[in-house]
Amino acid sequence: MLSLGTETPEIGRLATAIPFRPVVRAQRGSMIQVAHIITGLGTGGAESMLLKLLSHTDRRRFSSRVYSLIGSSSAIADRIKALGVPVTSFSMTREVPDPRAIVRLGRQLRASGADIVQTWMYHADLVGSVASKLAMTGAPIVWNIRQGNLDRELNRPRTLALIRLCARLSAWIPDTIICCSSDARRVHSSIGYCDAKIRVIGNGFDTDIFRPDPAARRAVRAELGIPDHATVIGLVARFDPQKDHRTFFGAAARLADRRPHVHFVLCGNGITPDNSQLAEWIDTAGLRDVCHLLGERTDVPRLLTALDIASLSSRGEGFPNVLGEAMACGVPCVATNVGDSAVIVGDTGRVVPPRDPAALAEGWEELLALDRAGLADLGARARRRVVERFSIGAVVESYEQAYEEIVSRARAAV
Repeated sequence: MLSLGTETPEIGRLATAIPFRPVVRAQRGSMIQVAHIITGLGTGGAESMLLKLLSHTDRRRFSSRVYSLIGSSSAIADRIKALGVPVTSFSMTREVPDPRAIVRLGRQLRASGADIVQTWMYHADLVGSVASKLAMTGAPIVWNIRQGNLDRELNRPRTLALIRLCARLSAWIPDTIICCSSDARRVHSSIGYCDAKIRVIGNGFDTDIFRPDPAARRAVRAELGIPDHATVIGLVARFDPQKDHRTFFGAAARLADRRPHVHFVLCGNGITPDNSQLAEWIDTAGLRDVCHLLGERTDVPRLLTALDIASLSSRGEGFPNVLGEAMACGVPCVATNVGDSAVIVGDTGRVVPPRDPAALAEGWEELLALDRAGLADLGARARRRVVERFSIGAVVESYEQAYEEIVSRARAAV
């Protein structure tokens, strides 16, 4: 991930590189300017939530800009730009720190007159805070935390060091820390994040985009050569140790012994036939003829409609988007008990221990024991749960209310 490094003497001179200009800030009762700073705009939970937030924010009350530290060339970046939201990239690399980019970011934050600096993920939390403080924007800083597992074996040592640094800074830099789940709050509070500043706002789902679509279901299956009557289990997740594809394929091998005609559809960054590790697991499980590796896709709502069961095999999550998205499509889920998975799924699917292929396979078996009508009824209940509890509208309102409260406090203190 992006690193600030330890040998960056230029950081000490950054403040003098940012010329002082009067900050143009909104007055009480006027539109709130929000500067969103994110590590990158690839496909992921934080990036997707930012896109959804921007898509549904009330533009009569909030004006937004997005600053991407690593790059802005991606499908999500294009969709943000299509909303009319400016996106600026600073083209930082993942390993080499660039103090000049921090200077540029600070200048732009100051010139924008941002009322709030909202940062997304650890690297942006730190870089955005440094840039805003050095530029003396005076804007309250809001951190956004998306992760619920800080195990050493699943996270790089450099990332864990950054998280520990942010924990030490959390008492005095951010005005508010938004966590996407109660579990993420618990984990971060336990390592020193200032719990008094943490506010939990879960993810929300657009149930007009993610919805049942029988025509799309038939079309996707036809494209993949899957019979319409076949059972399909899917996993939408990038190739990453946190997502634990090895457990997924271990469970798939167990299920295939009893149900040899089940198909498995997977997509995400790195989920391609030329991934040698995936190929090894698939061949070991004897699943080559029933596994479909689709890579990164932009038509996830359409793909989800083709599933009978959506799965999550992760070892760590915050508030996994894919569960709510699948449920909104009328697809019941079997998920590992990580992050807020159990809160999302409720009684509309199954939640099993992580790192346990046998338990995951058993969860699938329990749902497949239902007849077609029973599985469809479970899917309908799953969609109702998302509509009633996790609508994007309610989540965006929570963000907007938080921003208004933070800005009101800041203006009152002037």
